[in-house]
Amino acid sequence: MFAEERHRLILEQLEKDGKVSVAQLSQRFDITRETVRRDLAQLESENCLRRVHGGAVATSEASTREESYVVRTTIHSDAKARIAQRALGLLPVSDASVVIDAGTTTEILAERMVKANAGSGLVVITHALPIASALIHCPDIALELIGGRVRGLTGATSGARTAQEYSQYRADIAFIGTNGLHAGFGLSTPDPLEAAVKRALVASARRVVLLADSSKFDQETLVRFASLEAIDTLVTDQQPGTELAAALDAADVEVVVA
Repeated sequence: MFAEERHRLILEQLEKDGKVSVAQLSQRFDITRETVRRDLAQLESENCLRRVHGGAVATSEASTREESYVVRTTIHSDAKARIAQRALGLLPVSDASVVIDAGTTTEILAERMVKANAGSGLVVITHALPIASALIHCPDIALELIGGRVRGLTGATSGARTAQEYSQYRADIAFIGTNGLHAGFGLSTPDPLEAAVKRALVASARRVVLLADSSKFDQETLVRFASLEAIDTLVTDQQPGTELAAALDAADVEVVVA
């Protein structure tokens, strides 16, 4: 088989599976692993894939890649809506403090809180302007807005000031989002300043609920902000795969499928 044909088949497999391994390609094409590595190096030089330990992933899996706000509000929208609706039932009934992280799924949660007239006596703390904008219309919610420099991609404040303000709180429950959820690496995000805020946010709550659709499963982005052990509950749209499920179980994370 010519190299060009192998390259085409490698890219087809990447499009289908999101990743390929050197060992599997070597066996599939009956070629040496060194030849596979040369193929992957060539494809990486053409920006067709990104090499990782043991193989390669699609360029869309880059650790620093982030979709725009507009894109993030449209992808996996049905799953996010189900997750937010299920998370609504985890809110304290009254007289409690709630932290809500920036994110498209947490934003839907805030919108559902308004529609359900939830939050009698709740204090809601957030650094996300879209969430604050939604909740400001709830007369029964006391809204605390965390300050800092606003990051346009997320519509939320970030940086040392934001993290410092969160460190002054000890809320009853936090609803958080993530870009990646991985058995070994934990929870991660592409931006270091955002990671610092999320780290402080997780530490600020007695109970942490992660809202993450299944597209986040087995993903690693640039900066880890929490281990699986830091999470109490995962609300998602489908059961995680074997490895992630085992890691969540070992970390004593409750998995709730919406």
